Amino acid sequence: MRSFGVLLGKEATALFSSPIAYVLMTVFLLIMGYSFTLTLFLSHQPSMVHVFFQMFVLFMLTAPLITMRLLAEERKLKTLEVLLTSPVSEVAIVLAKFLAAMSLILVMLLLSGAYAAALAWFGDPDFGPIYSGYFGLLLFGGALVGAGLLASALTANQVIAALISLSLFLLLWIIDNFGWLLPSPFDTVVVNLSLSVHFRPFAIGSIYLSDVGFFLSVTLLTLLLTVRALARR
Repeated sequence: MRSFGVLLGKEATALFSSPIAYVLMTVFLLIMGYSFTLTLFLSHQPSMVHVFFQMFVLFMLTAPLITMRLLAEERKLKTLEVLLTSPVSEVAIVLAKFLAAMSLILVMLLLSGAYAAALAWFGDPDFGPIYSGYFGLLLFGGALVGAGLLASALTANQVIAALISLSLFLLLWIIDNFGWLLPSPFDTVVVNLSLSVHFRPFAIGSIYLSDVGFFLSVTLLTLLLTVRALARR
């Protein structure tokens, strides 16, 4: 447990000492702040539904940049073998890197809470959809980080890892548009692979166990595959 704590601290320190983390947070907050302000003035509605959908897209664009170096850099610098021979399991290595990346996602969500606080200050928003939206984004972020970590385990090139993740995210974002064109029962199978189909209920204030289970399953499956990828080395 102590070795895991040391490894998690090392990963978090490496992540937050990188300028990429602060650039991502700054860009994220600037874009979302502009969108939130514009939406509020145009709609005059104390709601964050529109903001949640934009965070959904921004997370798909930023998650590959967060995860691309996690294991690809270790392979490129030849430090992965050293890490794998240290007294920590592959599971501990993957979990430490996953939690470190999730800490940045969590910080971004916490900072965006200023928008919800502004709504509460100037109006009387319904906090139900706000809580469910943030819960959905946290689950969604976990699935993205898990998939990005798996992509980073498959190559020593960070750019290729980011491109694999981004391509996968974009495919799973729009796959329901193709799914509706397929005959039954293939349409149901393909549509249910869509990230947006499972995130949409969270953004509008509904929480279904099927959507929670989908994101948790993607997260656990990708983490398991990442452990297997490390164990095969």
